[in-house]
Amino acid sequence: MEEVKIENVVATATFPQEIDLLSVVEAFPSVEYRPRQFPGLVFRLKKPKTATLIFHSGKMVCTGAKSETQARKAINKVVKELKNKGVGLSKPTIKVQNIVASASLGVRVDLEKGSSSLERTMYEPEQFPGMVYRMKEPKVVILIFSTGKLVITGARREKEVYTAVSSLRQKLEEHDLIQGSA
Repeated sequence: MEEVKIENVVATATFPQEIDLLSVVEAFPSVEYRPRQFPGLVFRLKKPKTATLIFHSGKMVCTGAKSETQARKAINKVVKELKNKGVGLSKPTIKVQNIVASASLGVRVDLEKGSSSLERTMYEPEQFPGMVYRMKEPKVVILIFSTGKLVITGARREKEVYTAVSSLRQKLEEHDLIQGSA
């Protein structure tokens, strides 16, 4: 059975207005803001442990969440904290942009054979020890290692991660690429 772990959820929030970053810095001296190096500021939360980049344009990017729900909660918490300190913001449009997950199939995988029998793969062991597999549906990229360990990226819903891992296992079995336990 596959073990799947969501490692990072990246979500964006878009506001229909600009954000005064200097007023955020004044209200929250702990934020990181170095405009000469980077145009946004970094607003960190301890719970949930996330970092939210806030841009003058009215966009935010939240990283570090371990679920879609946690990403939305983090953005809403940042918005609430900003509002509490007088930085007026309207309700944002929140969208999950990318989910990165790891998984273990619990079996070894024949990458050499897989690179020739599976479509949409790239495997150059001299360059990188894993095979890159671009799945059509759901549209994700999976790094497959001979140990049966996987890294899944590009999903926009947690459900897509589980669907991708299950679908990959089925494809590996169909092409006789599983070599016993890892």
